[in-house]
Amino acid sequence: MNQLHSFCCLSPLTFMTPLAERIRPQTLDELAGQQHLAGKGSILRKAIELGHIPSMILWGPPGTGKTTIANIIANSLKVPFFTLSAISAGVKDVREVIEQAKTTPMGAGASCILFIDEIHRFNKGQQDALLGAVEKGIITLIGATTENPSFEVNSALLSRCQVYILKALEEKDLLQLLQTATRKDEILKKKKIELKETAALINISGGDARKLLNLLEIVAEASGNNVVITDDTVMDIAQKKIALYDKSGEQHYDIISAFIKSIRGSDPNAAVYWLARMIEGGEDVKFIARRLVILASEDIGNANPTALVMANATFDAVHKIGYPESSLILSQCVIYLASSAKSNAATVAIGNAMNAVRQHGDLSVPLHIRNAPTKLMKNLGYGKNYEYSHSYENNFSPQEYLPGELAGTKFYDPGQNAREDELRKFLKTLWKNKYNY
Repeated sequence: MNQLHSFCCLSPLTFMTPLAERIRPQTLDELAGQQHLAGKGSILRKAIELGHIPSMILWGPPGTGKTTIANIIANSLKVPFFTLSAISAGVKDVREVIEQAKTTPMGAGASCILFIDEIHRFNKGQQDALLGAVEKGIITLIGATTENPSFEVNSALLSRCQVYILKALEEKDLLQLLQTATRKDEILKKKKIELKETAALINISGGDARKLLNLLEIVAEASGNNVVITDDTVMDIAQKKIALYDKSGEQHYDIISAFIKSIRGSDPNAAVYWLARMIEGGEDVKFIARRLVILASEDIGNANPTALVMANATFDAVHKIGYPESSLILSQCVIYLASSAKSNAATVAIGNAMNAVRQHGDLSVPLHIRNAPTKLMKNLGYGKNYEYSHSYENNFSPQEYLPGELAGTKFYDPGQNAREDELRKFLKTLWKNKYNY
C-alpha cells in the first residue's frame, strides 16, 4: 500500500529528496507566513501547545504550508501520522487506516492523525467512510484543500472539523524561503549562489512555496557550482525544463485551447496529452467535463449524435466519482470525441438564426401556427388552416413555419459527413428545392 505511511517525524535527508522536502519546516517558528495561524498566541499554536487539536480542514492556495502544518502537528504531538492522497486513495485505503489506528497504542487524550491531501477530490462515499472514526476520536482528521470546503466537503464531515484558512505567501515570505534554502540546504550551500534578481522566481511561483523551491533547484542544477540567478536565466531555464500550469492564469487558457482544438482536429493522442496536463495540474474535473459537453454539440453535433450522450454521461459520472478514477472516464470520452466525425453545422445554424433575429427583430408568428386556446383567438384566425403533420403522408406537410419575411431562408446546412448526408437527403426529399439542400 504505497500511498499509506505512518511516522512521527520527518524522513531522513536524502540526496534524491526535492529541495522543498529537504528544508520543510519542523516547527511553527520555521513556517513561512501564516502568522494568523502559527504566530504567538494564535489559536492553532495554542491548540498544539495544549496537546489537543480538533479535526480540521486547511484551506488555501497551493504551496502555502498545508502539508507542512500537518507534519508539524504530528511532530509536536508525537503521535502516529498517516497520510493519504485523495488522487490515488479509495474507500478501502481509508478503512485500512482506521483499522490500523484502532490497534495503535495511544497516550492519554491523543489520537492518530490522518492527513488527506486534496480532500476535495474525495467523493461522497470516501468522505462518509471517515465520519464514524472522526466522531469517535479514533482519528484526528487533517484535510488539505485548495477549493472552498463549503462546496467540496460533505456537510456532515465539515461540521466535525474546524476550517483554517491559509493565505497566499507574500513576497517577503518567498524571499525568506530563497535565502533559507541557499543558506541551510545541504546541497545548495555547497554551491556559490548569488540571488542577483528574484522577480522571475517569485512571479513564476505565484506564491507557491513548493513551486518556488523546485524552480530554484532546477536553476541551480543547470548552472554549475557558481550560480548567479537573474530573471533572464530563470525564464530561459523555466521554459525549457518545467511545465507551468496555473488554473487561473494564461497557461490555463492555452492548455484548454490546445485540448479543445486537438479534439476538434480529430487527434486523440494530442487530446489525451493535454487532458493529462490538466489532470496533473489539478484542474477541476467538472470544468473539463463541461467543456466536453459543449464540444460534443459545437464540433460534432449531428455528425454523431451519440457524442452528446457520451459527454453528458461523462459529466454525470465524474461528478459522482471524482479523482482519481474519473481520469479513466475522461480519457474514454476524450478519445471517443476526438475519433468522431466532426460537424459545426448546428453551431453555424443557431448563429445564423440569432443574426436573423437581431437583424429583423420580433417578426410575427404566422397565424396558422399560432396557439388558439380561446374562441376570440380562433375568430381572429389563430391556428386556421394549420395542417397537422401526422395526418399526412410520411408525417409531413410542406406548409410555411417561418415568418413571411424569412420564408425560404436556410439556417441549417448539413455537414459533409455520413450521418448528415442522410439528413440532407431526407430533408431534400421533404422540402424539394425550397431550402436548396
